[in-house]
Amino acid sequence: MTVFFTRSFKKSSLLLLIAALAFMMLALPVRAEGILVRDAALVAADEAYYLEADFEISLNATLEEALNKGVPLYFLLEFEVIRPRWYWLDDKVVNTQQQYRLAYNALTRQYRLGIGAFYQNFNELGEALSFLSRVRRRQVLDIGVLSRGSVYAAAVRMRLDVSQLPKPFQLNALASRDWNLSSDWHRWSVKP
Repeated sequence: MTVFFTRSFKKSSLLLLIAALAFMMLALPVRAEGILVRDAALVAADEAYYLEADFEISLNATLEEALNKGVPLYFLLEFEVIRPRWYWLDDKVVNTQQQYRLAYNALTRQYRLGIGAFYQNFNELGEALSFLSRVRRRQVLDIGVLSRGSVYAAAVRMRLDVSQLPKPFQLNALASRDWNLSSDWHRWSVKP
């Protein structure tokens, strides 16, 4: 009697373990397409305030296919600082944008990321997206603009600029969610 009970207990515990492992594998997070703001800060230096931000950028299959077929993707980094006022509308201290251009060159089989007049080539798409996702020492304000003792609200986001796409792709962007890639506004308070 005890032998039968021990064998059936071992079989049922093994089945229970397999079922638990299968459930845990289904519950693992799937890499979602989109842009996520990991961290952002406004850093004060001697002469200016600098924006430092980390994003997580992952392209969906539609955007990756368009990029590999020669369609450049334009990303827009938006940053703003607002001074809240209780008696009137909020005072927008600064509102800046920086455009990034990501393109694939089929002849060299390299991805090219452009930031203003600066360009850099990458062998892998992951390397280019990793570089794009780190914003370092981007000057956004002069040191005297923010008043000491006041509290300001800073916000940052990154999005795919569909207005820079070729016209046929702009029409696709209106009808399809695959072309709408944007992070939410990441907000934090700044007290100089």
